[in-house]
Amino acid sequence: MSNFGCQYPEPIFPALCRQRLKAGQSGNWLLPDGPLEVRGEARVGRMLIAHGAGAGQDSTFMERCRDALAERGVQTLAIEFAYLQQMRREARRRPPPRVDRLVEELARWCDLLSHTSLPPLWLGGKSMGGRVASLLAARDGAAGVVLCGYPFHPPGKPETLRLSHWPLIACPTLVVQGSRDPFGSREEIVDYDLSQARVHLLEDGDHDWQPRSASGRTQASLIDEAAEVIAAFMAEHTCPAVARQADDKAAE
Repeated sequence: MSNFGCQYPEPIFPALCRQRLKAGQSGNWLLPDGPLEVRGEARVGRMLIAHGAGAGQDSTFMERCRDALAERGVQTLAIEFAYLQQMRREARRRPPPRVDRLVEELARWCDLLSHTSLPPLWLGGKSMGGRVASLLAARDGAAGVVLCGYPFHPPGKPETLRLSHWPLIACPTLVVQGSRDPFGSREEIVDYDLSQARVHLLEDGDHDWQPRSASGRTQASLIDEAAEVIAAFMAEHTCPAVARQADDKAAE
């Protein structure tokens, strides 16, 4: 495993974190619940983004996604769940805990990073992280949800759907899915009731948005496509007050 969260300045308390966010700062900070990386400016909006089950925020996929979103005005606030922090300390793999524990953990981060003087916080995530984000949005609400490679079912078990909580999601919801994703391919999701969400398929992408070489596409090009779609979706659902705030900051 790599070193996300291993090299940080002195730990900071939540109050100082909020001050830095309100001042428009970005950087790498260590908080009581673990490391936080803030990347980009919130010209379009802010997204608290969670990782998948087996790879953390320093994976190539997550790094490239955060870069692409930052280039398009989406500020990403990247966290890692406690079990993955433990994996780093022990230098060995371990499974994630029950999903309800991860929902509670993400809820604490959401409370910490939300403030009335900041743009509303969207929830996002890759695979398992997206599932956790969707469960939290269904339970507590959110400004919006972005699900990257949503695990509609375990691979090879299409009958085990993870959609029972979706009717409770009342916020704007975007799914960005590789058309060949074994957790929910184009052919499978066409039969799901996703009426409350917008789905964008990345042609020939797998779970990590990696296309086959014969397609003529690359993972980088699919990530760029996804970032364009996400930024446009967030801008579409940004309230006028937040849009004016972003314009005012850009004019300063």
